[in-house]
Amino acid sequence: MTTFELVKWVHLLAAAVWTGGLIVLAFLVTAIRRATDDRAVLQAAARAFGVVSWTAMGVAIIAGTWMYTEWGLPWSRFLLKGSLIALAIILAFVHQLTARRTSAAVRGILQLAILAASIGIFGAAVALV
Repeated sequence: MTTFELVKWVHLLAAAVWTGGLIVLAFLVTAIRRATDDRAVLQAAARAFGVVSWTAMGVAIIAGTWMYTEWGLPWSRFLLKGSLIALAIILAFVHQLTARRTSAAVRGILQLAILAASIGIFGAAVALV
């Protein structure tokens, strides 16, 4: 395995953890809400997911940037993917900052927007190949 293939593998794994985690979290939140009214349980799950998801996003960004800089991938082809990444990060950050003060409906809409942006990132990545 070449260094490029290894970095690409790490990048794709981190991106899969981020996006896959969002999908799992959507179902997990629904299950937790059905099982208990204890908001602390939901908050604990969200905090645990936050650690994993922000780490995965950071690794994906570092590995992706490394691929573009080290191996001379064309930055012009990165514009759509980079814009969606920035959108997903901004939405996730806003969600994290406002989750305690917003309604379940607003949190759900933000989570859906984050998931849509993340799936869009995968679509843009496929278009880059």
